[in-house]
Amino acid sequence: MLKNIATSLLDITYDEQGNADGWPVVLLHGFPYDIHAYDDVAPFLVSEGARVITPYLRGYGPTRFLAPAALRSGQQAALGADLLSLLDALQIEQAVLSGYDWGGRAACIVAALYPARARGLVSVNGYNIQNLATAMQPASPDKEHRLWYQYYFHSERGRAGLTGNRRAFCRLLWSLWSPTWGFDDNTYARSASAFDNPDFVDVVIHSYRHRFGLVDGDPQFDDMERRLSAMPSITVPTITLEGDADGVTPRGRPAGLQRFTGRYENRVVPNAGHNLPQEAPEAFARAVLDINTWAD
Repeated sequence: MLKNIATSLLDITYDEQGNADGWPVVLLHGFPYDIHAYDDVAPFLVSEGARVITPYLRGYGPTRFLAPAALRSGQQAALGADLLSLLDALQIEQAVLSGYDWGGRAACIVAALYPARARGLVSVNGYNIQNLATAMQPASPDKEHRLWYQYYFHSERGRAGLTGNRRAFCRLLWSLWSPTWGFDDNTYARSASAFDNPDFVDVVIHSYRHRFGLVDGDPQFDDMERRLSAMPSITVPTITLEGDADGVTPRGRPAGLQRFTGRYENRVVPNAGHNLPQEAPEAFARAVLDINTWAD
C-alpha cells in the first residue's frame, strides 16, 4: 500500500507491506529504477514476518521536496540523510537496510555512520560510499568506458538529453546494464513513470556532477560528507551481492572489502545484471532473510 510521510525536507511516498509489528526492512532502489524493482522481493519477505518499507528516493515518483527553493541535491549524503529521516519519521529504531546503486549507497551510509539504526546490511556491488577525494583519478579503460553516461551528464548537452529523452535514455541503460534480462515494455513502463517527477533531472545531474567535484553540495550535508570522507568502516552484519552479468559494475573483488569489519559474506548471483532485486528476487530476498537471522 502506498503511503506518504513528511520529513524535514521531503514528502516521501513509500510502499508498506506486512504486519506493523513485523521485523522492519527497508528496500532502496537505484538510478534509473524505482520501487517496482522489489515487486517480487517484498511478498517473499512479508511471508517471513517482515514489515517491508520501499520508498521512492528524492527525485523519483510521487516523492516531493517540501521547499520550492531547496537545492535538488543528489549527493550521497543527501541520500543517507533521507533514509535516516525516514526511519525517524516512521519511528523505526532499527531495520535491515538493503539496496543497490543509489539505494545501496544510502544503506551503506546509515550502516556506517549510525550502526545502531541498522540491524544488518544487504548491498549490491560492495561498499557503495563514494571516495570524493579520489574521484578524478581515472580507472582502467575497461572500467572508464562503462561510465560514459556520467561524463555525458557533466555537460549541458547531457542535461538536455536526459530532459528531452529521459524514457529512451533510461531504457538504454537498463539494456546495457542488464544484458541477460529480457524485460518487456510493460515492465519498463511501470518504472519509467517515476522518472516524470519534476525534480528527477535536477537530482540526477547534481548527483553525477557532485561526485566529481564539479558542483557544490548542499551545505546542510557538509558535516555528513566530512564524516564520509574518512571512508568509515561498516561494523554491522553484511551480505554483498554481485550479478555476474552486471554491465556497469563487472564482477570482481567487491568494492571496499576491507571496510566491512563485522560478519561479512559476498555472494555472486548467476545470470543477473545491475538491477539485481528485480532480476533475481529470490537471491536478494534470501540475503535479507539471512541477515535478519545473523543479527539474532
